[in-house]
Amino acid sequence: MLSDKLRASGVVGAGGAGFPVHVKARSQVEFMVVNGAECEPLIHKDAEIMKHFPGPILDGAEAMRQATGAQRTKFGVKTKNQESIDALKAANRHAAVDWVELGDFYPSGDEYELVYTATGRLIPAAGIPLAVGCVVNNVETLYNVTEALAGRPVTHKFVSIAGAVREPKSFWVPVGVTFRELIALAGGASVPEFGIFVSGLMMGTFTWDQDDVVTKTTAGLILLPSDHYLITRRVRTQVEMNQIGKSACDQCSYCTEFCPRYLLGYEVQPHKVMRSLGFTMSGEAYWNQWADLCCSCGLCTLYACPEDLYPKEACDDGKKYLRQAGIKFQQQHPVQVHPMKEYRRVPLLQLRRRLKVDEYERDTPYEEIRYQPSKVRLKLKQHAGKPAAPVVKVGQRVKAGALVADLPEADLGCPVHASIAGTVSAVTADSIEVTA
Repeated sequence: MLSDKLRASGVVGAGGAGFPVHVKARSQVEFMVVNGAECEPLIHKDAEIMKHFPGPILDGAEAMRQATGAQRTKFGVKTKNQESIDALKAANRHAAVDWVELGDFYPSGDEYELVYTATGRLIPAAGIPLAVGCVVNNVETLYNVTEALAGRPVTHKFVSIAGAVREPKSFWVPVGVTFRELIALAGGASVPEFGIFVSGLMMGTFTWDQDDVVTKTTAGLILLPSDHYLITRRVRTQVEMNQIGKSACDQCSYCTEFCPRYLLGYEVQPHKVMRSLGFTMSGEAYWNQWADLCCSCGLCTLYACPEDLYPKEACDDGKKYLRQAGIKFQQQHPVQVHPMKEYRRVPLLQLRRRLKVDEYERDTPYEEIRYQPSKVRLKLKQHAGKPAAPVVKVGQRVKAGALVADLPEADLGCPVHASIAGTVSAVTADSIEVTA
């Protein structure tokens, strides 16, 4: 079965969430939806992988379509990526593919948005695509499906390096290499001091640590000068963000009016969540419930708010509060698309300008780099679910592709494989190090 091969190969969602794909392969749906939207500013790795590896992506989509019993494959890709579209159409040999051409908006890659655009169906509040007969997979994930069919586990990651680097580019690297190595492969930083956004400016994480490592879900790195607007905002503590919001929010509701989930008909209202900052002694549970369906896309914080406040972070805090309090929000009204939805889309050009990063918008062309690191550090949790447990010991020799960590099949998660040949040099509670 396909699901068995996917699990054995450690295939997870490469778009960021890291959900084990073997679970999706066991579902039965009407539509197999391919996510090639890629809407994070400055990241272009999906466009590059579609342009240069269209055949394996389409074969992986067809394998998933057949495994899930889907009638059609709905392939979502932005019209601006015409070279990718041309390559995909030239390589396509499967009859059940429908092309869903998307505008250059953020966040068109959100699965709620993509499922609605591709099928006209609205996922139930707090639901998953399966509830409306769909399964969604990122394009790199589908490349890895084809690799798994050939018996090759996930050992490499396709990444883009952009921002303040001398040679922005996209390439394959072994899982477990450091960010420092990626930056060197992109010609080094073009500024003396910088911070690193991992997998995106909007929904990615931020770090100063160049010794952190690539996982199966790393989309790429964006370097920005350490005094950039986005970094000075990002390094504030949650307490500081809350104090600023409590003192300055005037309830203009722009954060809600531009919220993609709100415009789709979900009861997400960040401006009401901001009220929780001022009602910590009473009413906090009531105001926080409007955060429960937030997808953390960051549009409210980084685009909509005219006062540069932090409604997304307030929503993140609100969701934690609800979980700790055992409160589960239930949407009271049917999901119904807002009549102004199409008029409140946020173009990527506008978003880049708002983020003050338009000067860094450049192609990240694919380059075939056969990089052989001296060692890799393989994290045991590179996926949704439980972490894998080591099945190797220090001093053990392993081949590239060898199983180094696994977990019981009944548990949600995925095994981890060595990305290089070498000797296991360290085993810790959260990672395995292999030295070439």
